[in-house]
Amino acid sequence: MAVSFTEIMSDLKRRIYKPIYFLAGEEPYYIDLIVDFIENNVLEESERSFNQIVMYGEDTTINNVIEVARRFPMMSSHQVVIVKEAQSLKKLDDLIYYVDNPLASTILVLSHKYKTIDKRLKLGKTLDKMGCYYESAKLRDYQVPAWIEEYLGNRGIKTNQEACAMLNSFLGTDLHKIANELNKLIITLPKDKPVITPALIEKNIGISKDFNNFELQKAIGERDIYKANMIVMYFANNQKANPLTLTIATLFSFFSKLLLYHYTTDKSNNNIASVLKVNPFFVKDYSQAAAKYDIGNTVRIIGLLRTYDLKSKGFDSIGAEPGDLLRELAFKILH
Repeated sequence: MAVSFTEIMSDLKRRIYKPIYFLAGEEPYYIDLIVDFIENNVLEESERSFNQIVMYGEDTTINNVIEVARRFPMMSSHQVVIVKEAQSLKKLDDLIYYVDNPLASTILVLSHKYKTIDKRLKLGKTLDKMGCYYESAKLRDYQVPAWIEEYLGNRGIKTNQEACAMLNSFLGTDLHKIANELNKLIITLPKDKPVITPALIEKNIGISKDFNNFELQKAIGERDIYKANMIVMYFANNQKANPLTLTIATLFSFFSKLLLYHYTTDKSNNNIASVLKVNPFFVKDYSQAAAKYDIGNTVRIIGLLRTYDLKSKGFDSIGAEPGDLLRELAFKILH
């Protein structure tokens, strides 16, 4: 059946196993955590040489996977068969011949990243009934700050909204990348003060607490021309660390939400947070920006962002430097 990551990990830690784990979806982070746990914890080290087989979808076939899965373990209660990159397997539907009648002593794990399967078809329905089907959805941009806060909170580490927003702005939605950077920060923390702050991020990751996409969005939202131009100049001189496409995507998300703010009748803090899918802490940024940019201006800016997104990818701007494009864009937004 389809279950959550927490449920799967809870059962695995209690040594409650399903005969099949079909792990699919766009977000590889949780899929990798489950596969790594099974690979390193189900069998004792002495059992693995005979009873743990790791295969790769690019290098094997469904028939071979089924043949290996139907073998019995040697001097162990289970054998573990892990198929990594299972999204590369051809004739995946033929897996139904095993899923219909899986071997109880085999734990078959398929890591089917970046894709899902049609659960209306027989394989999907049978996996739901006979095994464990897990679908890992990619987090939306607005969900990442809360994920960072929870990740750190589970490790007894405090942070604040600004630090989470900085990390989200710089690292995007790649959970592997975010977790790696958070782990680097955790190592640097003094034991007597487990708090991650913007200053700590700036010192250890290289994200400037004053010159980043979050601060640019804030400066433009407040129509602070001086501060916005300072950040734009910094970006233009540090293009590799501040790609134009990411800056445009950040501003596009902000102004799209600002347009939604304008058209929302109930502007109470909680309702706006729910409609815009942002933390209530950031609602004030949109209310302040709404006073600076009316509906007509907001629509105009969204059009500009679409145009400059195309220019940043080489359309109608051959040879243009990203820094020059950003300066033009910022000027047209602010004036």
